[in-house]
Order: sequence, then structure tokens, then C-alpha cells
Amino acid sequence: QVQVVESGGGLVQAGGSLRLSCAASGTTRRIVANGWYRQIANKSRERIASRSGGSTNYADAVKGRFTMDGMSLQMNNLRPEDTAVYYCNIRTSDWDNYWGQGTQVIVSS
Repeated sequence: QVQVVESGGGLVQAGGSLRLSCAASGTTRRIVANGWYRQIANKSRERIASRSGGSTNYADAVKGRFTMDGMSLQMNNLRPEDTAVYYCNIRTSDWDNYWGQGTQVIVSS
């Protein structure tokens, strides 16, 4: 059974930084793509960063502030509007997608 677990969320003041980590287990398949999504209360889940085929893409809202580093997400200069539940997604070589349970990030003003 594949498990994806996020960690590193928490409460931080505006302008601060957090580093989210993602760990995957239970699969012998190669991870061919991974990404980070977030869901703000009462809104749809949105992709904020993704890596596939050697290229990394970022949503405009986080470009220049967030950086994917392997399976981790470094978040700098956080803003109150970044408050959300953050999810890790992986895609394995057999084209299955897996999600973690999410980690809460709260940015206070």
C-alpha cells in the first residue's frame, strides 16, 4: 500500500519561512513526477508547484517565494493568503497518482 506523508506545516508570522517535506513509501515503482497543491478554505485545490521530466513549474502566486527541492517545498516570505492545507502528490511510473493527507500552514499577519 502506497503511503504519502507530508510534514513541516505549522504557524508562522508573515515574512517567515517553512519547509514542507514529503515522504513516499510502499511502492517499488519509480516516482516520475511530484508536486505540491494547496487548498484554501472553501476553495478548490490548486497546484502550486510541480516537477516532471526535469522541469519545475510554479503558480504565479508563489513564483519567486517557493522552491521545490526534491520532495520538499521551501516556502519563503510567507503571506497570510498562503494559509491553507498543503498536499503532496506523486505519480509513479505506472501512471498512478497518490496523495498525502495534507499539512496545515497558517500565516499570521
